[in-house]
Amino acid sequence: MDRYVIERDLPGAGRLSEQELHDISARSNEVLAEMSDVTWVESYVTDDKLYCVYDADDPALIEEHAARGGFPCDRVSAVRSTISPQSGR
Repeated sequence: MDRYVIERDLPGAGRLSEQELHDISARSNEVLAEMSDVTWVESYVTDDKLYCVYDADDPALIEEHAARGGFPCDRVSAVRSTISPQSGR
């Protein structure tokens, strides 16, 4: 599987309640349970966007997950490598 970062435009995302975030997560999990070859790793919530990290065999599966779940999917970018503070030591 390859790793992808998904950018989702969601105005007001940073003001979503814990319950709203729970409901979004639960819906995502429901859709993922019906799919294979795609795994949600984690997501970052900013003021107006979600940045999600997924593993998938094909980026089309990520777009299908978004469509089935009713989520925005504005950009899917393949992760080519990772760096961290330890990379520079």
